[in-house]
Amino acid sequence: MYDIETRQRALALVDQGHSLNAVSKRTGISRYAIRSWQTRLEPLPRTHECSRCCSAPHPPPMSAAYAYLPGLYLGDGYIIHYRKHRGPSMSLACGDKWPGLIEAAVQAVNAVFPDNKVCRVSGTGCTYVKVYSKHLPCLFPQHGPGKKHERRIVLEAWQQEIVDAHPWEFLRGLIHSDGSRITNWTTRIINGEVKRYEYPRYFFTNTSADILKLFTDTLDKVGVEWKPTHQSRRAQNISVARRASVALMDAHIGPKY
Repeated sequence: MYDIETRQRALALVDQGHSLNAVSKRTGISRYAIRSWQTRLEPLPRTHECSRCCSAPHPPPMSAAYAYLPGLYLGDGYIIHYRKHRGPSMSLACGDKWPGLIEAAVQAVNAVFPDNKVCRVSGTGCTYVKVYSKHLPCLFPQHGPGKKHERRIVLEAWQQEIVDAHPWEFLRGLIHSDGSRITNWTTRIINGEVKRYEYPRYFFTNTSADILKLFTDTLDKVGVEWKPTHQSRRAQNISVARRASVALMDAHIGPKY
C-alpha cells in the first residue's frame, strides 16, 4: 500500500524522536502500519543520519549555528533523559529580560535539528528552549553525570575545528549564557567642572576552570585582551575592559537584547 520512500520518511521521523502518534498525525499513516515497519526483520535504511554516529562521522552541516549552541549549553543548558520520555532532551535557560536571546537560541536549535520540534517552556524569570533528540549526546559529548564544574569539560577535535572557524559565535553563546556587558562610570573635575565619564566592559562568570579556559583561549585567538578579577566566592570573573577589546566585542557580540 505504501511505497518504500513513504515508509523511509515515516521511520526517519520515529528515529528522530517523534512519537508514533505524532508521526501518524503528520503523515496520515496509521500507527499500526508504522509499528509493523519497525518490527521488520530487515529494517529499512534511514534517510537521515546523525552527522556524528553515521558510518563516516563529519561535523554538523550548520557549523556557525552549532558553534553558538555549545556556548549556551556550557553556561545555562543541560541534557537529561527520563525513562518515560522518548529520548534525551536539551533545555537552554534564557532570561525573559532578553527576548532576542531566546529567539537566537530557537533559531540555532532549529538550524542544527531541522527535523525536530523546538518548544519554549516558561520558567521563573526565564524561558527554556527545549528539543528532544536521541543524538544530543553525539552532538554535545560534554554531557555527563553530575554538575559541569565538577567534571572535565574539553572540546573534541571536531568541535574545536568548528570553534576555530566560528570563534565569535562560540563566544557569543558563552556571553549570552554566563556573561554580561555593563557600563561603569566615574567623575572627574575638568576646569572646575565635574564631568561624568562612562566606559563599557564585558564580564564572564563561571565556576568551571575548564569552561573559563575555553572562553579565554578563544578570546586570545580573536585578539581580545582580558584579565581575571579577584572574587571571594567560588565563581570566577573574566573581565574585558580595554577600549580596543571592548570595541571588538561590541562589533561581534554586543549587549544582550
